[in-house]
Amino acid sequence: MTRTPIAGYALLSDRHSAALVGREGSVDWLCLPRFDSPSVFARILGENAGSWSIRPAGPCRVSRRYLPQTMVLETTFQTPAGTLVLTDALLVGEEPDVHRLGADAPHVLARRAVCNAGSVEIEVRYAPRPEYGLVVPLLAAVPGGLRARGGPDQLALSSPVPLEVRAEEAVARAQVGAGADLRFAMHWSPAGAPAPELWDEERVAAGIDTTIARWQAWSRDHQAYTGPYRDLVGHSGRVLYALSYQPTGAIVAAPTTSLPETVGGERNWDYRYSWVRDASYTMNALWVAACPDEADQFLHCMTTAAATYEPERALQIVFGIGCEHDLSERELSHLSGWRGSRPVRVGNDAWHQPQVDVYGELMDAVHCVSSQLGEFDPPVRAFLTALADAAVAQWREPDHGIWEIRGERRHYLHSKVMCWVAVDRAVTLAWRLGAERRVEGWRAAADEMRDTILREGWSEEAGAFTQAFGSADLDASVLVMPVMGLLPADDPRMLATIDAIAARLVDERGLVYRYLADDGLPGQEGAFLLCTFWLSQALALAGRTAEAREVFERAGAFMNDVGLMAEEVCPRTGELLGNFPQAFSHIGLINAAWAVSQMEHGGRFQPACR
Repeated sequence: MTRTPIAGYALLSDRHSAALVGREGSVDWLCLPRFDSPSVFARILGENAGSWSIRPAGPCRVSRRYLPQTMVLETTFQTPAGTLVLTDALLVGEEPDVHRLGADAPHVLARRAVCNAGSVEIEVRYAPRPEYGLVVPLLAAVPGGLRARGGPDQLALSSPVPLEVRAEEAVARAQVGAGADLRFAMHWSPAGAPAPELWDEERVAAGIDTTIARWQAWSRDHQAYTGPYRDLVGHSGRVLYALSYQPTGAIVAAPTTSLPETVGGERNWDYRYSWVRDASYTMNALWVAACPDEADQFLHCMTTAAATYEPERALQIVFGIGCEHDLSERELSHLSGWRGSRPVRVGNDAWHQPQVDVYGELMDAVHCVSSQLGEFDPPVRAFLTALADAAVAQWREPDHGIWEIRGERRHYLHSKVMCWVAVDRAVTLAWRLGAERRVEGWRAAADEMRDTILREGWSEEAGAFTQAFGSADLDASVLVMPVMGLLPADDPRMLATIDAIAARLVDERGLVYRYLADDGLPGQEGAFLLCTFWLSQALALAGRTAEAREVFERAGAFMNDVGLMAEEVCPRTGELLGNFPQAFSHIGLINAAWAVSQMEHGGRFQPACR
C-alpha cells in the first residue's frame, strides 16, 4: 500500500476532474472524464491500482509550490548532480471566458520536466489501471509514445523518450543535462470514440502555458478580497473553483473517496458529490474569495438538482455533479484502502437520509444571492415556497442531522436551527415568491421554532446549547447559530456555549471535534478543521477577535506545504485524515477570515453575499 501521507499530495484540476500528485512526482489518483468517474490511477487506495511517476532516479530533496495564482504545480528535485523542475497541469483548454474556465478542457494531463542545472537521470514509470484498478490494459509502443487498450477508457501517452513495456507497466530512464526540456501528456477518450491523438512537445508546452495564463486571468478578474489572511483566502478560493464541475457549477465535497477518518478504520466515504448542506456556507465563501458569478452558478445547480414536485418526499440532501439523484453505494473489495483502511466505497447512501436542515441551507443560499437574481418564474416560486412549508411541517421530526449519523434519528439542534432559517428567509423573500399571504403563518412558525430551540436546546447540565434536545453532549454545529442570525454571538448563552466548546470539545492541539458522543460506528475520528474555523468565526462575531485569530491560525497551521487541507487531523499524530482536499475546510477558512475582517473594521458582521 502507498506510504505517501495524505498531506503529501497536491491537487490538479481542469474543472471536470482532478488528479492528486505526491511529493515524489507520482500521480496516484485521477478520474476521467469527471470527478466521480472510475479512476485511471488509484494507487492512493491500492498499490497496484495505477500511477504515473516522473522523478530523479536517485535520492533527492523535494520542494514544491503552485505557480502564482494558479492550480498548476511545480515540484523541484535537488539531486547531488543537478536540479530537475517538474510542472504538472490538467489542461483547461482554450476557452477565453474566465467565467467558463475549463469549458473545453481536452482531458489531458500534461507534465514538463526541465533540468535547470547540472545533470539528472530521470525515471518514468507509467501504469494506467482503469475502473479503480480492475483493468490492466495492454500497452503498445507507437511513434511518439504509447497506447493503452482495454476496458472503457482509451488512453494515449505522448512521450519524448522511448518507454519499454514490461508486463503491466512502461518504464524509461534518461540522462538529461542543463537546459533539457521534456514534455509528456496523457490523453483520454471513451471507448467507441476516435482514439486520442498524440501531441508533439510544442503542443504540450503550449497547453501548459495556456493553462497557467487562464488560471492567472481568473484570479486577477475574480479575487478582490483585501482583508486579513488575504493570500490564504485567495488560494482557498482557487481550491473551491478547482473543485467545481464546470458544466453545472456543482462543487464536490472532495475529489476523492474513502480516505479514512481513522487509519485502518471503516469511516470511509465517497465525497465526490455535491451536498445541499454546503450551499449557504459556500455561497458566502464564493462571494468573498471568487465572485457572484460563481455563487450564482452553484446556486442554479443546487436548485436545478433539488427541484421536483413531490410534496410528500423529503428534499434530497446530496446530488451527483451532473444533478443525478441515484448515488447508490457499493464497496470495492479488490482495493486494500489507504494504509489498509477498508472498505473502499463508491457512491454514498446518505442520499437516502432525511435531514431537515437542508431546507434552511438552500433557502439561505437563495436569500444570499436574491439581489443578483432576476424574477423567479412560477415553478421556482412554487418550489421555494414548498421548501419553507416543508420546514414548517417537518421541523418537529427527528432526523440524521448534519453529520449524517447512521444510527437512529434524533432531535438534533442544528437541524431545528436550519428549519428556522428556512422559514425566516422565506418571510424576507415572500414578495419575490408571491407568498405575502403566507407571512403571518410563517412568522408564527418561526417564533415557535426559535422559542423551542432556546428552551429545549439548552442544557443546564452542560451549561451550553448541545447536540440534541434532552442531551448534555456538545456539538460544534451549534456554533452556526449566530452566523445564521438566530441568536447574537454575545448573548450570554451563546458565549457560554462558545467557551464550553473551546474548553471541552477540543484535542490537545486546540482543534475542535464535531462531537464526542457515541455515534454507533466503530473507531474514532479526528478533530475537524471546519469546526475549528467555526469556532474562530463565532469568537469573531462575539467581538473576541484576538482569540478568533489565534484559533484561525491554529487551524491554518495544518495546511500542507501547498496550502491544502483535509477534513480532519489525527489527535495522536497531527497528520491530515479524510478525503482531500476538503472543500468545507477551505470554506470555513474563508468565512472565518471574513468575520475577523468585518469585526476588526467596523465591529458589525454582515455576510459578504448580502
